[in-house]
This record gives sequence, C-alpha cells and structure tokens, in this order.
Amino acid sequence: MSKKFKVACVQNCATADLESSIAQCIELSRDAASAGADLICLPEYFSCLYMDQSGFSLGGHAQDQHPALSAFKLLADELGVWMLLGSMAIEAGSEQIYNRSFLIDDHGQLAAHYDKVHLFDVDLANGESYRESDTIVPGDKAVVATTPWGGLGLTVCYDLRFAALYRSLAQAGASFLAVPAAFTRTTGQAHWHVLLRSRAIETGCYVFAPCQYGQHGSAESYGHSLIIDPWGVVIADAGDGPGFALAEVDPELVLHSRSMIPALEHDRPFTVTDS
Repeated sequence: MSKKFKVACVQNCATADLESSIAQCIELSRDAASAGADLICLPEYFSCLYMDQSGFSLGGHAQDQHPALSAFKLLADELGVWMLLGSMAIEAGSEQIYNRSFLIDDHGQLAAHYDKVHLFDVDLANGESYRESDTIVPGDKAVVATTPWGGLGLTVCYDLRFAALYRSLAQAGASFLAVPAAFTRTTGQAHWHVLLRSRAIETGCYVFAPCQYGQHGSAESYGHSLIIDPWGVVIADAGDGPGFALAEVDPELVLHSRSMIPALEHDRPFTVTDS
C-alpha cells in the first residue's frame, strides 16, 4: 500500500450558467489544493444543473468540446493534483447524453472515464418524479482506475443503491470508491449517510462522495459531501453550503479493516428457491 494522502470533496450549487458554475468549482478546487488536497473530487453535474417544467438543463457538449473538461485538465496540471470530475453531460447523439465521470491525473491527462450505469427513474411520495432514461444512455462497464494510492472505483449517484456494483469494484482491486452525486434533498435526508456508510463497511473501502447542495430551479440537492473510512466512520462532512470536505486517507486502513473482517473472501455460491 502507498503513503497517506489528502482528499477533498468539493460541494457547489450548479445553475444553468455553465461559465459561472465552472468558475465557482475552479475557485473551490484552488482552495482545496491550498489546504493540501492531493485528490480533488467534484459532484455529479457540477458544471450545469437546472430543472424547470420543460425538464433538466445539463449543459451537454461533445467530449472534446466540453469547456469544463478542458478547464479542469489545465487546472489539474497547474495545481499538480489529481481531479475527479464527478460527471458532465456528454452528447451521445439523437438528443441523448452520457452521464460521464472523468478522472484526470496531476499532469492534466485523462486517466479514466465512467458512464453512469443505473438511471434514476423514480416517483417519490411528495410528487417528485424523475426519468433519467428519457435522455441518458446508460453505461455497461464498471471501472477501477489506477491512481498513485491504489484502485479507485468510479460510480455516480443512483449507482449507490446497487451494492453488487461496489462489491465487484472492491473485488476487482478498488481500495477507494467515488460516489459523486446530486442526491435529491428528499432522498438524501433519508438515505445518503446510511447508504454510503454501508458501501464502505461492506467493501472495506474508503468512500469519497462529493454532492451538490441547494436549489437548481425546481430541483434541490442535499449537500453533505462525505469522506468515510473503511470501518464506516464519517471522517469529513461538508454540511449544507459551498465548500469542501477534507480528510487524510491512510491506505493501510483498508488492509487493516479487511484483515479483521475479510468478507470479500467469504462469498459462497447459493441458490434462491421458493420455500
């Protein structure tokens, strides 16, 4: 295992104004780097997020033309830090998009990308309704990215509810799990902390979960960007407002947690039958 490092999970409230949202995240990222962060993680749709009666505005661009991707490649190289761009809307043709996460190394080079697999098609009791499948093309590949500190499993938001994905990432070599999100306030209040802690405990991984906060037109995000250790302890919480969660990460704790409870080695075949 490698040496300790610092992670920051940036928390912003994106709007339909792409330029303004990018500028805010650049400023917060600079602050995080000044605080010693080696890896800076941004939320889902950090560069553009707005909802009204006509639907979501997400600032979709072709990948090679997306202003956020080019801006943060330059920033990562300038600051000498790794950056996780939680997700951006990348054009997929026929008015559809990929909800795509990018990992950039400390020289500004693209290290990995991941397309969100599970789509948020839900109807909540308070009347909130979402249909990501109307516009988003789902991914079909899980990704463990190589970093100087160990494997980083890439996921996005609603993926969090699918525990098998995270177990597969851990068994494929992930020591850390990224869960960038724009979790709704309604579901966040009920489920955000407990689901993230569960994914850490089940896998013996650190969890890095940057989440947007605040109002995006008629949609509202929960905030509370979290960093959680492999024992399930919340070691940083950004609360409800602009800023970032910052914590030191010790990869040795992954080995220690898994040595005490080696659940990843204890899978057994079974069948499901009618009683």
